[in-house]
Amino acid sequence: MWAGASLIGLYAAMGMTRASAPPAVNEVFGWSWVAVGLAAGAWLGMHFQKPDFLGGYQSYPRRLVRLGHIACVALGLMNVLFAHSAARCLATGAAAASGTPSRIAAAAWLLIVGAITMPLCCGLTAWRPALKPAFVVPVATLLTGVILTALEVAAR
Repeated sequence: MWAGASLIGLYAAMGMTRASAPPAVNEVFGWSWVAVGLAAGAWLGMHFQKPDFLGGYQSYPRRLVRLGHIACVALGLMNVLFAHSAARCLATGAAAASGTPSRIAAAAWLLIVGAITMPLCCGLTAWRPALKPAFVVPVATLLTGVILTALEVAAR
């Protein structure tokens, strides 16, 4: 909570109102998730030279674990980009009349949930391939969040 509050203070010092500041939670989460992805990549990198690590280079579990660590980085950056797109949408004068704040809030949480559940599903499916249907959760949340964001950006 402190990091989000300090970002709002930073935006205020830059002359931005609370309504025009990017959703601080997505920005803080995004950069944190990038760090998690890089740390996971570093851990994977310490073991990649072992030929049988996670079943070998081409094994299904190893590919899914690699996908999970890249998903952390990519979806973290998506949350950072969302924070800045949301700020532009919220800064327009017609934002309150169009329902933008509630759509932006929904998209913000959908993108966070999708970013958390995608690498989680990758890891769980690497462990138990029968859990592959769980991917519907991150795919649906991310797709819905992106569509809501695209509609708001296009309406601006």
